[in-house]
Amino acid sequence: MGAIQTSESDTAAPDGRLSAAQDARFAAEVREWLEENLNGEFRALRGLGGPGREHEAFDERLAWDRHLAAAGWTCLGWPKEYGGREATVRQQVIFHEEYAKANAPARVSHVGEELLGPTLLAFGTKAQKDRFLPGIRTVGELWCQGYSEPGAGSDLAAITTSAHLDGDEWSINGQKIWTSLAHVADWCFVVARTERGSTRHKGLSYLLVPMKQPGIDVRPIIQLTGTSEFNEVFFDDARTAADLVVGEPGDGWRIAMGTLTFERGISTLGQQIRFARELADIEALARRTGAADDPLIADRIDRAWVGLRVLRAHAMRTMQGAGVDDGGGQASVAKLLWANWHRGLGELAMAVLGARGLVASAAGPTGEHDLNEWQRLYLFTRADTIYGGSNEVQRNIIAERVLGLPREARP
Repeated sequence: MGAIQTSESDTAAPDGRLSAAQDARFAAEVREWLEENLNGEFRALRGLGGPGREHEAFDERLAWDRHLAAAGWTCLGWPKEYGGREATVRQQVIFHEEYAKANAPARVSHVGEELLGPTLLAFGTKAQKDRFLPGIRTVGELWCQGYSEPGAGSDLAAITTSAHLDGDEWSINGQKIWTSLAHVADWCFVVARTERGSTRHKGLSYLLVPMKQPGIDVRPIIQLTGTSEFNEVFFDDARTAADLVVGEPGDGWRIAMGTLTFERGISTLGQQIRFARELADIEALARRTGAADDPLIADRIDRAWVGLRVLRAHAMRTMQGAGVDDGGGQASVAKLLWANWHRGLGELAMAVLGARGLVASAAGPTGEHDLNEWQRLYLFTRADTIYGGSNEVQRNIIAERVLGLPREARP
């Protein structure tokens, strides 16, 4: 993969943006590479994976991610010092959109590349960057996120998982839940309470913890869809080195909020392309079955189309203010928008299917009934407004930290 060539007519503008001509060439480069490489052993991966479908061809998608990395298509916005291309925000958006348009498989390295990597670049020590960023860029190490707990599913400040220094190591005890892909992860970034007697946002630390050790037990959670990409993770005197705390001990809340901001960043544009494909397929189904002749169904399809444009407009606007500390407001608004839109899409799919959507296909050899893609979409999107911070918590963040309204009463 050669470097993008520039000429005097399309060099960077004074504000750092690249010209439309250069962006167009970059988009063409991405499209051509995907067309050439999503073939052969990788052709069958098109459209596989993603939320609710992480079990699909996992090993093959891991190989695809490493193929991307070898060609220089991971961590595009990172500094060249750490293997990135220092791509502009616009180019990163282009890549994610072209990737989604090509129906390329869902990435298995998302947590490392899109969440932890940017967090380490922003808050990590040089030693932490040197140790972990190469493995993220090459997809040599996979990561999971240790935030939610049984008693603090969406209220991160209520966590009780604790850690204390024992010589040159942190000793960690507690439980995390809804940990995506913990069963295949090599490392986990864990928010733990490291100051005894602290409450809420105080006294938390952001620790980097190896998953392959005797003190960690990972147990799958079987979902309504029959899959189990989520897990419970139990820490029983689990260990990690004393210097594997990002930021200062006790500063974990700030670091964790930074990670959430990165999580709801540029890659959401690719997510919206996938949403648009789902909506187009539902509309096509409605036309084939005659459901589109129902004015109420037609109206819901139109409203979904408008809602998708709102998601894109909000994402593009907030990216222009990336790095602005607004108390988490932009990230919370983005989560509310896409989660509720996507849950509504699942409901729309079931409305289009009508009574047929209530019946699973005939039992196979194992005796289990199979769900079609729309039934699976409906069931999994029930969780969209819960995981990653529930609607209620997001609204509290906006009300209290952005609008300055009185805090909700808490026990």
